[in-house]
Amino acid sequence: MDPRTFPTKGNLMLAKNSLALAKQGYDLMDKKRNILIRELMDLIDEARTIQEEIDTTFTYAYQCLQSANIENGISNVELLAYTVPIENSIMIQTRSIMGTEIPHVKYVPDAGKPTYSFSTTHESIDKAREAFRKVKDLTIKLSMVENAAYRLASNIKKTQKRANALQNITIPMYSSLVYTITNALEEKEREEFTRLKVIKRMKEKKTARQ
Repeated sequence: MDPRTFPTKGNLMLAKNSLALAKQGYDLMDKKRNILIRELMDLIDEARTIQEEIDTTFTYAYQCLQSANIENGISNVELLAYTVPIENSIMIQTRSIMGTEIPHVKYVPDAGKPTYSFSTTHESIDKAREAFRKVKDLTIKLSMVENAAYRLASNIKKTQKRANALQNITIPMYSSLVYTITNALEEKEREEFTRLKVIKRMKEKKTARQ
């Protein structure tokens, strides 16, 4: 038998403290879950907006690329693509939301300066380059938002499990323990009260006989 379940005043105090901590923990978990859910909903709305914009931008970018291929030739467009410098300015930092590490992407946007000669290309190349620059910016932004949403969803799931464990297991367990110990102590007090009354009555009878 667990010594913590013995009907003593000390165990009753410990059980009440544990119950209070469990309830406080559940309230904190519930608040954390609600905050994370609100953050997730905002990210989902933002991701949906970016995705719609990305779909439109992608469609336009590929139309521009098709026009550039026709006017400049596919092989020439491919050669011009190699002149574009590799993106190496991307940095991933993090910020915390209720203990959840959320990625924040920082990078230096393209200044828009061409890496090819205007005299040897058509305007369609400029349009295609600008369109795909926007695609890159939106893709970076979408990856940050979707990754943040995934991490929040994962933490919400963990928080929900902990809240459920407190609500369905820990709190009922300590509530039952407090109830059981309280009843046992009250029963002991009644028995002690009855015993003292009997002793008092016996003393009174003995005194009367004398």
